[in-house]
Amino acid sequence: MLHNFGSINLDHIYRVPHLVTPGETLTSHGYRVGLGGKGANQSLAMARAGGQVRHWGRLGRQDAWARDLLEASGVGVDSVELVDEPSGHAIIQVDDAGENAILLFPGANHGFTEAALDARLAEARPGDWLLAQNECIALPYLFEAARERGLHIAFNPAPMTADAAELPLEACRLLFVNRSEAEMLTGLPAGSAASALLDALASRLPATETVLTLGGDGAWYQVGETRHFQPPMPVTPVDTTAAGDTFIGYYLAALQDGEGPEACLERAAAAAALGVQRSGAAESIPEAAEVARWQRQTQTPNTP
Repeated sequence: MLHNFGSINLDHIYRVPHLVTPGETLTSHGYRVGLGGKGANQSLAMARAGGQVRHWGRLGRQDAWARDLLEASGVGVDSVELVDEPSGHAIIQVDDAGENAILLFPGANHGFTEAALDARLAEARPGDWLLAQNECIALPYLFEAARERGLHIAFNPAPMTADAAELPLEACRLLFVNRSEAEMLTGLPAGSAASALLDALASRLPATETVLTLGGDGAWYQVGETRHFQPPMPVTPVDTTAAGDTFIGYYLAALQDGEGPEACLERAAAAAALGVQRSGAAESIPEAAEVARWQRQTQTPNTP
């Protein structure tokens, strides 16, 4: 079983002719509300991939529909608490040129206590996986407590902050990072080669399995002296929102199925490639059957 300690956000998306300027009142010509948050997206991706995942989260009571959506997709939601406070949410402007501006309110995602985390950890078994991102609080405590209980920790330090770089990352068995996150963790300059990033990550975390995602440049897996490369899939992106979350959920589902790193990379890359051809976050995450068809149609050798 995988337990995902993750954010659940409501995305309020407004289509506007241009991004609002200070002092301006602007009428939007489109509006919708969707499920978001990196935690929720990753749980959805893993469930749609056929994985077994329980989500640990907090939502405002008035937004129970978001929990229902997770449950309908196959996510275990008995540890999603409904509370009398605002849910995490984002106000997103998208202009006619495709540019966006986002205002994020953490809300209930930042209401976890150590006692609440202990209660959830007590339900996990040694050998279970714990997945976390950087949109909830109390991560230093959680990492140490989970390690003491014999859980395998997978971590995606997004959104990347200086605090995330100071976490006890050696407690992680598996680390997912994109290029900018890897640069911040290693102190290397922007635009550093993938090989340099992998070398620096291996030096800092020699026992941690690392997956480095590079968008249109593919993805790498490494642990110790072992490295595997996954080439990018040949697609024209429409919207890259939730692509990284889709990749992570599908990778972990493949790992749960007993697949090796190369097969995990391939399945995750195929799922992300399908997702970026659709608009939206949660709604862009594909189902397992679609991904299997895509893999059969786009077989490429795993060579850098």
